[in-house]
Amino acid sequence: MAEKTRRAGLNWQRLGLRVAGAGLLAVTGAIHLDLYLTGYRSIPVIGWLFLLQVIAAFGLAAAVLVSGSRLAAAAGAGFALSTLGGYLLSVWIGLFGFKEIRTTAGIVAGVIEVAAFAALAMLALSPAAQRQAGGPAASRSAMLARLQAGVPGARAAAAAVSVAALVLLGVAVAGAGSPGPSAAGGLGTAKIGGVTVLTNAKGLTLYSFAPDTPSRSNCNGTCAGYWPPVTGTPAAGPGVTGTLGTIKRSDGTMQATYNGHPLYTYIADTAPGQAHGNNLNLNGGLWHEVTVSG
Repeated sequence: MAEKTRRAGLNWQRLGLRVAGAGLLAVTGAIHLDLYLTGYRSIPVIGWLFLLQVIAAFGLAAAVLVSGSRLAAAAGAGFALSTLGGYLLSVWIGLFGFKEIRTTAGIVAGVIEVAAFAALAMLALSPAAQRQAGGPAASRSAMLARLQAGVPGARAAAAAVSVAALVLLGVAVAGAGSPGPSAAGGLGTAKIGGVTVLTNAKGLTLYSFAPDTPSRSNCNGTCAGYWPPVTGTPAAGPGVTGTLGTIKRSDGTMQATYNGHPLYTYIADTAPGQAHGNNLNLNGGLWHEVTVSG
C-alpha cells in the first residue's frame, strides 16, 4: 500500500512538472512571437532566429505535454537555457551586429525561461514510478534501473543552475539600458534605394512616426527604446533642405524636427545605408524614412 501511494505521488509530481514545463515553454514562445511581429522581424538574422525560437518553443511544448518523456523534457530544458544564453549575449556584447536593450518583455521572457528550465530539468532527472517487478522487467540492466530511479541530487542541481541563471540575468539587465537619444548634430543625406533620405551625424537613416504632430512626439517608453529620438538643435549639412526645428518631449528633452516631423533613428539600423524601419507598422503607427525635399 505504501509503495502504491509513493508511485501515485511520483506520477502526480511528474504530471505537474510536465504541465508546468510545457506551459512555460509555450508562454516564452508567445512572447517571442509578439516581439517578432512588432519589430524584430525587420532585424537581419535576429528576425529569423526569433521565428525559429517561436516554432521550436511551441513544438517542444507540445512534445513535452503529449509524451512526458525524459528526452523531450531534457530537450526543452536545454532549449530554454540556450534561449536565455542568447539573450544574455545580445545584451552584453551583441549578436550578429545587434545589441539588445532592456525591456520589460525581455526581462519577463528571461525569468520564464529560467522557470521552464527548472521545471523541465527536474522532470528529466526526477525518478519515475516503477512498474511491478517480475517478468521481462526483472531482467533489465542495472543501468536502466538507475535511470528509472532518477539522478541523485537532481533537484539540488537544477535549483543551483536556475539560481545561477537568475543571477546572470539580473547582472545583464542591471548593466543594460535603453539606448540614449541620438544627438542631432549636423544632419546629412544619403541615397538608399534610389531615394535621398535624411541622416544623422553618424549617417544613420532618420524616420518620422505617423501618429506624431508638429508639436508632439507620440513615441515614448518602450517605443523610444527601439526608435531613439534625435535630440538637440539640428544643423543642416550639405544637401539638406527644408525646415529644421525642435519640439519639447514629455520628458523635457528637446527633439529635432524636419518639416514639422519629429525625428528618430531605428535600433535595427546599425550602419549607414540601412533603412530597416521604413514602412513598418509598429508601436502604434507607420514609420517612414524621411526624404529630403527640394
